[in-house]
Amino acid sequence: MPPATSSTSGTEGPLGTTLRIGTIRSCRPNEGAKKPAYVLEIDLGPLGIVVSSAQLVARHAPEDLLGRQVVVATDLGTRTIAGVRSEVLVLGAEAASGGITLLGPDSEVANGTLVH
Repeated sequence: MPPATSSTSGTEGPLGTTLRIGTIRSCRPNEGAKKPAYVLEIDLGPLGIVVSSAQLVARHAPEDLLGRQVVVATDLGTRTIAGVRSEVLVLGAEAASGGITLLGPDSEVANGTLVH
């Protein structure tokens, strides 16, 4: 499957970008990152598996991320972050206690679902 780039991402969302739901399938430290980060493999269903480097270490252990559904921006282009080809941006909000808290659905939805 091709990565979820602008050519495969679908309809532009409400914020001028395409947001989709995906499930984290693997998580490992991004050893080359200046700030602690994980390399995530995220299942976007029919759009395939994509990779993202995300600074989530302060609030999330790798085992807690596996199987978790998250919101990702799929059409921002690919960036290389500390040697990792990051294809999507995982969305979160800065928590009052520090670190990033992830955005995701409150009940399970199909991977690749468009966020409205």
